Parts: sequence; structure tokens; C-alpha cells
Amino acid sequence: MLTDRATPLLVRPDDDPLADPDWQEPEPPAEKLSWLRLGFLILVVAGVGIGGTAAVMHWRDNAGALAKSWAVPYVDVTLTPTFEFQDPTLNPANDVALAFVVADKTDGCAPSWGGAYTPDEASASLELDRRISQLRAAGGNIMLSVGGLTNSELAVACTDQARLTDAYRQLVKRYDLATLDLDIEGTALADQGSLTRRAAALKTLQAERTAAGSSLAVWLTVPVSPEGLTADGVAAVRATLEGGVALRGVNVMTMDYGSAKGSNPDMLELTTSALNATHKQLSDLYLRLGVQLTSSEVWSRIGATPMIGQNDVDAERFTVQDAAGLATFAVDKGLGRVSMWSLNRDSRCKNTFTNVVVHSNTCSGVDQTALEFSKVFAGLPGTSVGSSGRESVEIPDQNATVDDPATSPYPVWRLTALYVGGYKVVWHGVVYQAKWANQGADPTADDVSGTPNPWSVVGPVSTSEIAPTPTPAVSGVTAEWNPALGYKRGDRVVFGGLPYEARWITKNEPPSTEYPIGPEEPWAPLFTVPGEPVTG
Repeated sequence: MLTDRATPLLVRPDDDPLADPDWQEPEPPAEKLSWLRLGFLILVVAGVGIGGTAAVMHWRDNAGALAKSWAVPYVDVTLTPTFEFQDPTLNPANDVALAFVVADKTDGCAPSWGGAYTPDEASASLELDRRISQLRAAGGNIMLSVGGLTNSELAVACTDQARLTDAYRQLVKRYDLATLDLDIEGTALADQGSLTRRAAALKTLQAERTAAGSSLAVWLTVPVSPEGLTADGVAAVRATLEGGVALRGVNVMTMDYGSAKGSNPDMLELTTSALNATHKQLSDLYLRLGVQLTSSEVWSRIGATPMIGQNDVDAERFTVQDAAGLATFAVDKGLGRVSMWSLNRDSRCKNTFTNVVVHSNTCSGVDQTALEFSKVFAGLPGTSVGSSGRESVEIPDQNATVDDPATSPYPVWRLTALYVGGYKVVWHGVVYQAKWANQGADPTADDVSGTPNPWSVVGPVSTSEIAPTPTPAVSGVTAEWNPALGYKRGDRVVFGGLPYEARWITKNEPPSTEYPIGPEEPWAPLFTVPGEPVTG
């Protein structure tokens, strides 16, 4: 988890475990990398060592494939001593994610840096505005991170929609942001009211930026486990998308997996497992929302943020070798971004703390040279996002989607119908298939660990598809159903051009045309419908 600190800390874990998860991604740079910074990056990349150099060569070989991963490490702005992110000799990265903006402690609708500085106070006391300008003059840029585990995120503290929107607007305007990162964790992740307010505010700001001829890319940063996003995490992503936000991507905090993973967990393996699981979840979620993305398009919408070095869990240490492995994974998959928590920690702990478990926000707690993690990730080939219209997709309004049985390629899902495994249906413009027998389970529900949805998503309905055509299984049935006649078990009739057989004595009960036809109906279908599983 990411947290911001106002003072330096170097303690044993039982005194004050570090939780610095407020990673946020920087906005896209407005200029090319300056010759000064470019020259410096070449030097520092060359100094990464054998593993780092090999990884950089690999990235160059793959530079033209998939998305180019964007390296954007977090900086804890209010931490003492101040990290001079604008100085290329102290920061190999071109872009940085500045963390965290939270709600003011006395006015929940006013933004503050870490609850300690108003934007004006941060400018005066921390020279923040001046340092941002210096970074940009050298070809870099910032992304602003809002939220984190410590303090209250603006949408949680501020229930006034207009003031909340204006608070975000102040940040976008003051810092001329092209990218905004929302770090949502802890209790805020399940706060439905804040999710709705936040989405409404971001939707408004994106519309304003578009009208002004600019853009605002939005990333959502959430916790993750080796099994993927939590149920609340999936729900938060969904609420953001359904709220009309053009979401650039989902950044997952690949850290603090838990002591249950063993006394010496493989952090790279756990991280790649978490990312692969997130990829599957997001692919499925977008499909449920009526958008079919390719595998590479989904990867480009995923970010990873490890806590470098010692994590909050004693046994978990993310090493420089793990970082090189993640960088290679990022390029192979086309990951949208790679961040880290944090630049403030990218150095070895000194003196008596060098060989023991150290939870600190000013050093990593593992064996490394200064800025070694930063140098590994600085070799990633991508740049900041926000310039391409392909980066965001429009989510169809499911409430406005009316499934027409006359044009849907499979039967429209019904709440009361009993479905067998393998049955296909259409619901809100998307095709689903039953994984097992079920009744009353909404296909659009999120499929997350612990609450499995019996429906797997197949993909959205295309405009060229037509209504299903049932296929009769018998011939020779010609008698039309007549409401005035009584029928006994085994009698056969034609209704709507299709054959049926009476299950029991019946009169004035027309055969059903709502598929699937349940066992409680008096007439059994003597035909098959597209979408029904093939039986022996």
C-alpha cells in the first residue's frame, strides 16, 4: 500500500511498518527528452550492470512491438528530506508521479499535499511549482497522484459534487495536467458514494479539456493480489467506466502480497501472476460492458507499481533482479506503464541497518547501488500517454441497450429461466455462455474470486447479426395449436411455425416462445434454438 510521510523514517518493522502505496502516474511530457537528460540516461543505463544492460538491449529489440511501456516512478512530495526530482543527476526518469494530493484536514473539499500543505504553501515552502517548471524545461513532465492509503481522498471527504469537481479542476489547471492518477485503496475502495462522485467529476473535467482542444488521461490505481484484483477493485474500475470516464488504464500495486506466500516468496513470480490475472479480469470486464479489446489493447491499459526493496511484509523483498524481470515482462506484453514506490527510497540503507529488515521511506532495505531501480526502469522505451485517441474506449450505456429478440443472435437472458451449462444468451448487447446450470444469475455481474459468475462472456453483439432461426427436430407435424381444444400427453402441434409436444393434459395454454422453454411449461419444444448446447 502507498502512503505519504511528512518526516523521514528509518525504523524496525515492529515500530512503524512502512506503507507507501500512493503511487501515481505522471502526465505526458510536452517536449522531447532534452540532450542533457538524454545523455545522462545513456550513462546511467550503461551503468546498470550486466542484467540491466541485457534487459535494455532486449527492450530495444522489441521497441516496435506492442505498446511501449512508460516508466513513471512515484515521488513522495512531502517527505523530508525533499527529493529533488527535477535534478537529472538525482533522477534518471524523464517523468514522475507526484504523490499525494488529499483532502484538506479542515475543509474536505479543498486539495492539499499530504494534508500538510495547500498548493500555495507547497509552492512557497517546497518550491514545488518551480521544481515542476524546471523538470518540464528539461523535457520531463509530471503526473499527479490523488489519494493513497493515508488521509482522505477528495471524493471520500467531499460530498458536494460541484465543489469536488472544482477541487480536481484546480489541480488540473494549476499544474497543467495531462494525466491524473487516482489511488483508491482501503475503505475508499468500497465507498460507492465516492466512486460515483469521483467518476462524475472526472467525466466533467475530461469533457472540459476536450472542448478546450486538450485532453486528460486518467489512471486508476488499486491493490492487487497474485490472484488479481479484489472484488472491490473490479467494482471500482467498473463504476469508473460506467460513470463515463475515458479510463486510460488500471495501475495495480504489485506489493504486500501477504506472509501466507511463504518465508522466501518469489516476488517476480507473484507480480507476473497478479498482472496476468488482472489482464484476464479486465478483458472480461470490458467484454461485459460491450467492448471487445485485443489482448495487447488490454495490456496497454495495465500498469504495475512494485514497492522497491523491502515491502511492508517482512519476508517480501523486491530486488533489482526482480525489477529487471518486470521490465522485460512489461516490454514483452506491452504494459502501459511501470511505476515504483518510490524514488525517495531508491538507495541502500546505511550503517547498522544495512543487514537487517528495514521498513523505511528513505531507503530500500536491500543491497543496491544508488538509483539502481530507477536506472533499470528508465530504460523502458515508452513515453507519457494522453496523445492518442486509441488509448480510451467508449463504454456503451447498458441501461440504454434494449435487446430485441427479433435481431439478437441468441435468446435474450431472462431472470426466471433455467439455463443448462453451455447455453448462450444475449444481455445488454453482449453474448454470454453458461459455465454451469443456473437460474437468476445476472450475466453482467463481475466474475471475481469468491463470487463466481456462472456466465462467461463471449463478446459484444455486432450490428450485422440476425435473429436465431430454430431448427425442427421432427417432421410431419401439421396440426395448428387450437385454444379451444384439449390435448393429452404426447399430442403434437405447430405453433408459430414450430413443432411442440404436450407434456401433460392441457387446454388453452399456448406453447412458449421464450427460450429456453422450461420444464414447467406444458409444451416441450421439438426443435433446437441457436445457443442451446448440443446433447447426445
